Amino acid sequence: MKFILGTKLGMTQIYKGDKIVPVTLIESGSNFVSQVKTMETDGYSAVQIGFGSRKEKNIAKPQKGHIKKISGLKPQFSNPRWLREFRVDKTEMKVGDEIGIDSFVAGEYVNIVAITKGRGCQGVVKRHGFGGGPKSHGQKDRHRAPGSIGSSWPQYVLKGMRMAGRMGGGSITIKNLEIAEIDKDKNLVAVKGAVPGRRGSLIMMSSAGK
Repeated sequence: MKFILGTKLGMTQIYKGDKIVPVTLIESGSNFVSQVKTMETDGYSAVQIGFGSRKEKNIAKPQKGHIKKISGLKPQFSNPRWLREFRVDKTEMKVGDEIGIDSFVAGEYVNIVAITKGRGCQGVVKRHGFGGGPKSHGQKDRHRAPGSIGSSWPQYVLKGMRMAGRMGGGSITIKNLEIAEIDKDKNLVAVKGAVPGRRGSLIMMSSAGK
């Protein structure tokens, strides 16, 4: 299994022959293995990797201690902005190993995990795709109302009822996206189609095995 962290730059278009392909640009760079978890020590198998950089004053003390335990770590990895885990069955990676985008190739399919854009509190039409009420005579301020939410029994709202509320700002996984192009010099990966999240948000990319 291959995996890497990156940030979303935005969408653009590239030419594939005589066709225009919409792509999302993901900027990655060097990742490093910060921890390898095993069934014997942690109860599950996973690889934790770090990416990005930030000021040392903005890093929590537990994370500072966690990184300082790694011997022989390069200076550019000393203050990572993100630490994320990828579940694996088994791995030959070791703590301190460097990971780059050169492990991926164009035409490969990947799964992407990202945080969707936060849209605040929204109604049922935008949040769940309801059709709204009729636009006929006699309707006033009811065009986007949810309508009935249940029968007279059991006299309470059933769990999971689709209603207005907070929308976005949650983790979502998009599977089997194709890598259109890779620019190793600029550490850019062009993924065919749209990827969730705002510009600059963290992207977790792993091989799909399709």
